[in-house]
Amino acid sequence: MKTHPKDRCTFAIISHPDAGKTTMTEKLLWFGGVIREMGMVKSKSGDFAKSDWMELEKQRGISITSSVMSFEYAERALHLLDTPGHKDFSEDTYRTLTAVESVLMMIDSAKGVESQTIKLMDVCRMRDTPIVTFMNKFDRDALDPFELLDNIESILKIQCIPMTWPVGSGVDFKGVYDLSTKKIISYKNAKDPFSPVLIDAKDLENENLQTILGPDILEKLKSDLEMLATLIPPFSKEEYLAGIQTPVFFGSALHNFGVKETLDMICKIAPSPKPREASLAPFDSNAPKITILPTDDEFTGFIFKIQANMDPKHRDRISFMRVCSGKFSRNDKIFHVRSGKEIRIATPLIFQARDREITEEAYAGDIIGLYDTGKYQIGDTFTLGKKHIRYSGIPSFSPELFMRVTCKDPLKAKHLEKGLAQLSEEGATQLFLKRNTNEKILGAVGALQFEVVKYRLKDEYSVEAVYESVQLSTVRWLKFDGKDQEYKFCSDYSSSIMTDREERICFAARTEWDLKLAMEKNPKTRFYKNSDYIE
Repeated sequence: MKTHPKDRCTFAIISHPDAGKTTMTEKLLWFGGVIREMGMVKSKSGDFAKSDWMELEKQRGISITSSVMSFEYAERALHLLDTPGHKDFSEDTYRTLTAVESVLMMIDSAKGVESQTIKLMDVCRMRDTPIVTFMNKFDRDALDPFELLDNIESILKIQCIPMTWPVGSGVDFKGVYDLSTKKIISYKNAKDPFSPVLIDAKDLENENLQTILGPDILEKLKSDLEMLATLIPPFSKEEYLAGIQTPVFFGSALHNFGVKETLDMICKIAPSPKPREASLAPFDSNAPKITILPTDDEFTGFIFKIQANMDPKHRDRISFMRVCSGKFSRNDKIFHVRSGKEIRIATPLIFQARDREITEEAYAGDIIGLYDTGKYQIGDTFTLGKKHIRYSGIPSFSPELFMRVTCKDPLKAKHLEKGLAQLSEEGATQLFLKRNTNEKILGAVGALQFEVVKYRLKDEYSVEAVYESVQLSTVRWLKFDGKDQEYKFCSDYSSSIMTDREERICFAARTEWDLKLAMEKNPKTRFYKNSDYIE
């Protein structure tokens, strides 16, 4: 891997479900030389998308967990994070977006902007994340390209600057017109997708073009290019980096139209690792803030994702760390800020989805995996030199749906306990224990998360779980001024008291009204929407 932070490019792919995100990930890995054969998201041959490593992802044909893939391309070290598109797994996506500098946004050209894209765009807006846009599926019937541009600009409030333009659509899709080179890029007659057929289109009156494209498509192209010259301002890299403009590419990820051009553009303009804000201890809302530069000599990093059982045979658990500054070397002793302990990292990993290898070093912008026996949590910060800092902006969420979980076979109760504990540590679901009954309550933001946990308990832990709906609307973490206040509150609301996996006290509210009433009656008790560093 390259050694200077400026060589790094850490980016994520976001989209609404079924916009072609995982297919695009496969093609980027192909052009990056990581894979030689590609598996469609659903394939009769048994070849599945490389980024969909979990068995359930292969069965359902959707991404339900973020994958990390590292490779080199065009003199840059790329870290590509494929995120879940389904809204029920938005927490995983939101956290992943804190670890990247830029985003590739996929749009289904037949549908335009969809609901999940709007939510993900809101997250990008929080950090002014630069965005490159790919209008996918132009090999099928699609909306008019001008209508698509207007759709994005009006809904997502970002200025679209086309870099390529579709030549036809659906069965008449011929390729894309490169607005900078004035050449038509066609893959239909190409023997090798790395070497498309280039058609000189500087002179649109050339009779040869009419033969290749047909008169109707050529006339449409002429008209479109005239409108683009009049309506679209020039691309500004500064406005892209500020999140104001997005360069737009048209094509078909499935058939390689426009993919390489998009990857080339990302490598050319995507930002290198940026400075990051961190808090100094003690970690509360008044803690002083400092800025950590990627070029700082001292290593720092944070955990943004935890994944259990990436290799079910070995029951491994991996914590994914984003390196923010300095250099990390294998066998370094790094300081775990939350526990106050130094930990030697003997086998740091880099990834291509489920494939992994040990790396000797990592620099700002890199994503590395740490074998984890349960010591780490999402948001944990690591430093060299025992510096007490915590990186800001790692989101956590209060669950909205709740299920009581029991074991069908009482003899496997210990397996259930272990499985629920490990899977909840990944952050997609949260595990609570009801104080007065010892019932296990699973909390989630989306219903599909329960299905995934149930499947994984059976597949990875050989436990058949039984779910029963619980009438709760929300949970709040509590902080008291003293033991007397804690004892009184827990006595008054004994049937509503739960503890999380860190044994922190929580209030489980049946309705928003119950929560409001409890807060009014207990003004000195603090109610927190999430569990981030309650001290």
